[in-house]
Amino acid sequence: MDKPTIPKGTRDFGPVQMAKRQFIFDNIRKVFQKYGFQPLETPAMENLSTLTGKYGEEGDQLLFKVLNSGDYLKDVDSSKLETKNSKLLTSEISEKGLRYDLTVPFARYVVMNRGEITFPFKRYQIQPVWRADRPQKGRYREFYQCDADVVGTDSLICEAEIVLMIKEVFKSLGINDFTIKINHRAILSGLAELIGSEKESSLFVAIDKLDKIGEEKVKEELRSRGFEDKGIDSVFAILNFKGSTQQKIDFLRSKFSNSEKGKKGIADFEEVLSLLQSYGATEQHVEFDISLARGLSYYTGCIFEVKIDNVAIGSVSGGGRYDNLTGVFGLPDVSGVGISFGVDRLHDAMEELSLFTKEAHATSTVMIAHFDDATLRYSLHVAHQLRENSIATEVYPDVAKLKKQLDYANKKEIPFVIVIGSDEKESGVLTLKDMTKGEQEKLSVDEIISKLMK
Repeated sequence: MDKPTIPKGTRDFGPVQMAKRQFIFDNIRKVFQKYGFQPLETPAMENLSTLTGKYGEEGDQLLFKVLNSGDYLKDVDSSKLETKNSKLLTSEISEKGLRYDLTVPFARYVVMNRGEITFPFKRYQIQPVWRADRPQKGRYREFYQCDADVVGTDSLICEAEIVLMIKEVFKSLGINDFTIKINHRAILSGLAELIGSEKESSLFVAIDKLDKIGEEKVKEELRSRGFEDKGIDSVFAILNFKGSTQQKIDFLRSKFSNSEKGKKGIADFEEVLSLLQSYGATEQHVEFDISLARGLSYYTGCIFEVKIDNVAIGSVSGGGRYDNLTGVFGLPDVSGVGISFGVDRLHDAMEELSLFTKEAHATSTVMIAHFDDATLRYSLHVAHQLRENSIATEVYPDVAKLKKQLDYANKKEIPFVIVIGSDEKESGVLTLKDMTKGEQEKLSVDEIISKLMK
């Protein structure tokens, strides 16, 4: 019999890992709700027609296709089979795909339910997505995203609040060293205008790879896409400019004197910074990154990417404004903006930095140990009283030696153990052991409840 395995790029999560992941989910959810976002879920599968053409050429190649049910080859033209060209066959043997992100399904949902939605519509969504990527450290084929989006307004207050939410999420997770990189797609469009190129999307896709393949490889790719060396040099002279936020703004303004798109991008970015000041927030952790592109083709305005400093993991959050995404589903002129947190990378980064506290280890607060059938029965009554007061409680289910029961509590990192023997059963005064301090005391059930609720 073959040993059981799981597909590459996927993972099992045991109770300890799930407790930590739940800690991340809970903190992100609280921040989303604090800013007025409502929960939403969409199916794991979408029609391929919904997904394709929304992520750029390279994104489309990473879509997981789902084979049609039944004999999916039955009605396929035999000549197409002989070509051995999978692209010719895809539309005939697969009508559905696993969602690549949560934003496109959200846009589809908005269009389908526009009569029931109150705009601006603010939703958050915490679900898994799938990408047929090459698995590596920090990059998986199945991973969770935590998204928050607003549609139905082009107010830059939304962008400012995204920055505030990112800061608040990271504070709640105990992450202090991080960078929120911000740019604007119109600034990149200004770059394309500056060099007289109409190949905006090709420029964006190539620049987006800077962190992955480096400057020289990006230049090679641009040459292969038809960009001339003079234009490439002009682009990198701007991308590589160093200085403070204001110095970068002044530098770009001098370059974009004849670019309306470029000037629009700068004006939007300055307004976001001004709004943050009105909120009483500083520019701490915020970096104006002219080279930030984000490869997804639907972004049109401000774009965001967040990296945790001092860890060998890529971005843990990203997003931006999209003005035309619902238009492809039949609802034009609905602007949206959103942010997505990658829980898997956040988890890995927090593990690397040893940031998970004992609070992140979801386990029982107290376990009840006993000596025989009579004390076991009595334990059930005590457990009920504790649970009625919202104290996470478990009873050791078998009659066993006390040492075995205490070992079990230690392995599960249960902080308190109530020991009930015949004396405790008769008197109602129980032994409460603090497993962390190694101390114990005699208390009534009411006194134990009062102590543990603190």
